[in-house]
Amino acid sequence: MSPLTKIKSALAKPFMPAVFFLLGVTYDTVTLTRIDRLQDNLVLMLYLALLGTLIILTGRLGIEPPPDREQLTSLPAFTRWVLASRPYFPMASQFLLGGLFSAYTIFYSRSTSFTGTAVFFSLLIALLVINEFLRDRLSNLRLLVSLYGVVTFAFLTFFLPVMTGYMNAMVFLLGAGVSVAVTLRVVHLIYRDNPDRSRHEATKVTVPTIACVALLVGFYFMNWIPPVPLSLKFGGMYHEIKRTGDQFELSFERQWYQVWKRADTTYPSNQPIYCFTAVFAPVDLNTTIYHHWYFRPTSERPFMHADRIPIKISGGREGGYRAYSFKQRLDPGDWRVDVESQDGRIIGRVSVQVEGPGETVPTLASISY
Repeated sequence: MSPLTKIKSALAKPFMPAVFFLLGVTYDTVTLTRIDRLQDNLVLMLYLALLGTLIILTGRLGIEPPPDREQLTSLPAFTRWVLASRPYFPMASQFLLGGLFSAYTIFYSRSTSFTGTAVFFSLLIALLVINEFLRDRLSNLRLLVSLYGVVTFAFLTFFLPVMTGYMNAMVFLLGAGVSVAVTLRVVHLIYRDNPDRSRHEATKVTVPTIACVALLVGFYFMNWIPPVPLSLKFGGMYHEIKRTGDQFELSFERQWYQVWKRADTTYPSNQPIYCFTAVFAPVDLNTTIYHHWYFRPTSERPFMHADRIPIKISGGREGGYRAYSFKQRLDPGDWRVDVESQDGRIIGRVSVQVEGPGETVPTLASISY
């Protein structure tokens, strides 16, 4: 058996798609570092451009009758190559969609908390996995255009705040509008030379896309979309915070054997408590985040609003913009701080259990951040 035959035989194994899937996600996890990195965003824009081109070609070749042998020989070499490559369009579309969903899953995972924002993140994971089984269906123009609208929307959700330095509902809605406009332009290029079919078929193709984007806009106003490009890099509760030079010294209670501990998990009610967070934001993005304090006396009761403290942050620091808020004389019970974006989406959460007054001097350790 020749080496080429052995390679083809190995690639035909049923487990190889799963292997390539895991390798691709692992590669993206290692190479995609910052959401505001120009090189990464240019690659994603290239993927979107290539996918849009493939969708246009898939649609146009599905409308126009195939040329006969005599017509084929008179066509330019590039056109003949495109026609010969047509059977590989679904495979190429699957590759591009997989690359986009993988990158989005990584970027959005850094801004997702175990709250409502996990809904959109779960949807991205589902699309990433389902894409591995869609190759035979990626000649369906309606499905392709709908997926294209979703990946364009997911890209613009974080790309526009990175580029403009603003993060609010207007910028989000602008991204949704641009994603719809780009998708409509792709559909227009498919049907522009076929006026008899354009109205009815173009409507059937674009309505699902518009419905998907409208649904995702609804997700935003229900705070179900992670607040990309912001992400919580670090957070915890502490007894004391001091700044020394460019470092914050964070003091917390720890016994000698608790080597893993990096923040307070229980706290005496008669001492002031500090909530420290480091929130990553892209370069040139200046916004306001909030430390939203909540309290409940017992686990059977729901959390209640206690305080909402605004903190202005600026982007660019790899480890995140560091800030803290503090409270005094907390009632015993469960306390948490939701780190929120300006539009109310949760970036991360820090929790602590407040107990009765401490009777002994705690043994404090400290870390630098």
